[in-house]
Amino acid sequence: MTTDRDHRIDFYRGLALIFIFWDHIPNNPLAHTTMRNFGFSDAAELFVFLAGYASVLAYGKVARRDGYFVSTVRILRRAWVLYVVHIFLLALLMGIIFVANNHVETRDMIQEMNLGYFVGNPQQAMVDELLLRFKPNLMDPLPLYIVLLIGLPIILPLLIKRPGHAIGLSLTLYAATQWFGWNIPAHDNGLWYFNPLAWQAIFVMGGVAALHASKLPSTANRSLGQQPLFIACAGFVVVSAIIALSWKAPALHDAFMPTWLSDHLYPVDKTNLAPVRLLHFLALAYCVATLIPKGAWTQQWFAQKIAMMGRYSLEIFCLGVLLAPLADMANALANDRFGMQIASAFAGVGLMLALGEWLDLNKRLDRRQAPPVTPAPILPKSA
Repeated sequence: MTTDRDHRIDFYRGLALIFIFWDHIPNNPLAHTTMRNFGFSDAAELFVFLAGYASVLAYGKVARRDGYFVSTVRILRRAWVLYVVHIFLLALLMGIIFVANNHVETRDMIQEMNLGYFVGNPQQAMVDELLLRFKPNLMDPLPLYIVLLIGLPIILPLLIKRPGHAIGLSLTLYAATQWFGWNIPAHDNGLWYFNPLAWQAIFVMGGVAALHASKLPSTANRSLGQQPLFIACAGFVVVSAIIALSWKAPALHDAFMPTWLSDHLYPVDKTNLAPVRLLHFLALAYCVATLIPKGAWTQQWFAQKIAMMGRYSLEIFCLGVLLAPLADMANALANDRFGMQIASAFAGVGLMLALGEWLDLNKRLDRRQAPPVTPAPILPKSA
């Protein structure tokens, strides 16, 4: 198990939070710069992978030190906190949407946010909210994380002792989900947008990476051209980027894309984490880990600020969920002018960064005010 904190993880998680926020703002020009434009996967895979990395790293240490019962209690306590946060965040989001919809005349934000079910059937919608069956747009990641955390105590012992078996079990469930179409029911006879039975695969792989990153064989003395795995991963990432970029030019895409490849590739299903999405993210993660090793770059000002946002991922994510419809409202009131779209996107990131600074300041103040621990006196031995 790694012992030193890898600041790259915090940096990538902070970057994922920015990408998710920009992707959540409709017609946001900066959304064209996020991960989803350059491959089959996007920031959602990155966020879930790093969630598994952080969760297994933290609770794996607890399990080894204090036992699996203590780690299970802590995991379930964290899942309960996330559940309470989800309900509270949902209430705030709906309030913002209803207020914003009264000020915006150019579009129906209630329908855009999938709140029509709540307006039409509020009593049943409230029940479905508590059961995690009703999730307006932007609210899907937290319920997914809650379910994955609840399932973590089941597989954590296997992850620590037999990681190969854990991956095999996870991929077996993933394959069965793809084959049989398993999913969790949602409101109005629907299904979960992020199918936990499929997305658990990337969560588990993140956990394996956390526990065994230090055990990977070193390739520092070998050139990239002498690493077949890197060559294969890099080639797949480049090809997927070309295909994803061609989506912006349908005529060009149809001209060079073979029919047989299109029949097997599409649709690139996000709900069930299509195999091509999973493979693309794993290839991309391996290339990034190989090309961007640990180093002084993580101590630079820009990297530190992004990493700080990643350390407080729950709070920053919740703020981003609330800021996205507010940015959409500001853009609508400004007739979707390009300048306002750019300003609202950067203003949201600025507020997310400010929240990170505030939380970091409070953490430092708590450490300074903590009373020193006085050691117990050593009593003399009785004669």
